[in-house]
Amino acid sequence: MDITSREIKIMPTSTQLTIRDVLGSWKARWGINRMNYKVDPGLYSIGNPDKSSPVLVTANYKMSFDSLRKELTGLDAWILVLDTKGINVWCAAGKGTFGTSELLNRIAIVQLEKVVSHKTLVLPQLGAPGVSAHEVLKYSGFKVTYGPVSAKDVNEFIHSGMKATTVMRTVEFNTFDRLVLTPIELVGTFKISLIIFGILFLLNLIGLGPFGIVDFYGYMGAVIVGCVLTPVLLPWIPGRAFAWKGWLLGFIWAVIVNMLNGWPYVPQFSLLRALGYLLILPSASAFFAMNFTGCSTFTSFSGVLKEMKIAIPAIIISIFLGTVLILLNSFI
Repeated sequence: MDITSREIKIMPTSTQLTIRDVLGSWKARWGINRMNYKVDPGLYSIGNPDKSSPVLVTANYKMSFDSLRKELTGLDAWILVLDTKGINVWCAAGKGTFGTSELLNRIAIVQLEKVVSHKTLVLPQLGAPGVSAHEVLKYSGFKVTYGPVSAKDVNEFIHSGMKATTVMRTVEFNTFDRLVLTPIELVGTFKISLIIFGILFLLNLIGLGPFGIVDFYGYMGAVIVGCVLTPVLLPWIPGRAFAWKGWLLGFIWAVIVNMLNGWPYVPQFSLLRALGYLLILPSASAFFAMNFTGCSTFTSFSGVLKEMKIAIPAIIISIFLGTVLILLNSFI
């Protein structure tokens, strides 16, 4: 390494992940310390890089940083970490923290022109929406080259002379990719669920129930349908809108709940209660499924706003009407 750490702050790192790294990623998947799961922005070294070694840019969300560095085994390289406030590359690009100004600022802070003799930066493809390549070149002299979508292809990309294949440019978002995102979706429902259970408990206390085990497992099933089943089965559910996909599976779940309770053959399980579930449970699933649009690489900001404009009023009205029907049923 030609540049000493006394001249420029360079932080050595390894391609080997420790048990602590793996445990930290698992905890972040479940929302534990998620908003503070980050590394310091700056310049990191992998192996023994020199002035001709490639410079790869990533976010300071630790899972993004770890995903990149573990794929660089056998390489001597620099990793330039931007301050994205602990947000991953794709989301940070949309929010502007993985953007042109932060990239230019970080290049200047680490004095990158003194570290490498070439003028090429390798950025993740999913960071492209936040970066204006021509402005980076104009103000820093560094040319932006977009690497592959997945970090697992970075090693091959570099060895092939920084040429990406069609496969490297393709966003897959397969079943496993969607499945690993579902824990954080489930955790996100805890606060809402506690509020709902609290309201039901109070309604029971003042005699507007009874809300019992059927309501509990009916609602929890709607949560699982919206947060887990809909994301996993996403490509195979008819329709485009996430809310619609969640509503469709939620409706099937509502029918199952009604049938499990003997409707229409059990007189105690009235038509009003059955209709209430058919209005509430699919709407709950639709709401939670719609939240998954923020995890998908296939949605646009304008498309999400359009879907929410239609879906949210429909969900609110449906849940309100369903609740009224169930409350009316308790008086009959």
